Amino acid sequence: MRLQAEGERGVVSKVTSKLQVTIPKAIADRFGIEPGGKIVWEVAGGSLRVAGTGRARQLDAPERERLFRESIRASRVQEGAAINAAAAAKRGWTRDDLYEDRGGRSR
Repeated sequence: MRLQAEGERGVVSKVTSKLQVTIPKAIADRFGIEPGGKIVWEVAGGSLRVAGTGRARQLDAPERERLFRESIRASRVQEGAAINAAAAAKRGWTRDDLYEDRGGRSR
């Protein structure tokens, strides 16, 4: 799982006036943190680490393979779209521009 970073080092949570922090759902799901569960705050030099005491969801081999293949497929689709966009920008037109029925410009 990849989380979209909001801050320089990762996902950002606000600290409330009561010094409470909300754990992002994607992180809670990944590490099995549930309401009433506990987390451990660890000082590590000049940093702070948070460790969930919940159990991480265990994936079986077929599920791990399926998720891996999906991530590879998604990265190839993004790569292909970027290549097509760069080529269209270079030549000044897209394939859709050639066909009115695809939403292209009329000539």
